[in-house]
Amino acid sequence: MLMALEGAARIMIGDQDFSLNEGKTIVMPAGIPHAVAADGKFKMLLTVVFPQS
Repeated sequence: MLMALEGAARIMIGDQDFSLNEGKTIVMPAGIPHAVAADGKFKMLLTVVFPQS
């Protein structure tokens, strides 16, 4: 899960492209290629959750 704290970025998940602005959150599912491209100055909070075995 990625939350934009400041600024904006483009988020690519698989073949889909999303815009993420300050205060917005997006979930990036496991097993799907993803990328983050900042539009200038950008701060984010990245939360990674691993399943328990």
